[in-house]
Amino acid sequence: MKSPASASWKAPLKFRMPTAENLIPIRLDIEVDGQRYKDAFTWNPYDPDSEVVMFAKRTVKDLKLSPGFLPQIVQSIQSQLATFRSYEGQDMYVGDKIIPIKLDLQVNHIVIRDQFLWDLNNFDSDPEEFARTLCKDLGIEDPEVEPAIAFAIREQLYEIAIQNVTTARENRISKKGRRAAEHFTPRFLCCFLLIWSEIGGIFFLIRMACKASGAALDLMKLFSFGSSVVRKRKEWDYYKPVLDLLSNEDVHALEAKEERSG
Repeated sequence: MKSPASASWKAPLKFRMPTAENLIPIRLDIEVDGQRYKDAFTWNPYDPDSEVVMFAKRTVKDLKLSPGFLPQIVQSIQSQLATFRSYEGQDMYVGDKIIPIKLDLQVNHIVIRDQFLWDLNNFDSDPEEFARTLCKDLGIEDPEVEPAIAFAIREQLYEIAIQNVTTARENRISKKGRRAAEHFTPRFLCCFLLIWSEIGGIFFLIRMACKASGAALDLMKLFSFGSSVVRKRKEWDYYKPVLDLLSNEDVHALEAKEERSG
């Protein structure tokens, strides 16, 4: 399917991931009888639901997890897929948006921090290809780093896509409110001016009505959805990847800290 080349505020798109492949991020963090299973991966929301059960069975078998993990893995994946599908068919506004993506990941002995700009209008973008190129440029050989980078990018893009649905909804409400204000205010003025003119209150009411009308119109300005990215020159140096290698002691310390906080 051909991806849209661009988007505008006047032409909303239907909800989807702003990438070439409509893959969504799935996170699992499940504990059963003192045993914990954590994972993060992408999933095609159009795969049959039977794939979820097959994946859960294979995971429990391969990792030798207790049988109690099976229904919880299935439920967690299905719940996240249901959330994604609940947005399908809804409008989302993208506009001319270039947004910052930030990475702060620890994968085995590697810590990578980076930030870069991502064009939400490029529906041919490929987080997996970007991750491959970044790992190659930085000389990263650990095969687990590349999918972790791609997942982190998709997770942030997914959150922004959901926000864009909310923006589209608020924009519709704003337009309805503006139309209502345009029709209601003249009637409000005419009816009440006629009544109050009989008792000498016309000038007071004019001032109050005009103030109310002005306030209502000012509130409508809050629903302006134009956006731009302005970056100072002094921030340019921050936009480069930082790569750290951890010792075994560092890794064990971080794992212990995570266990305590989890």
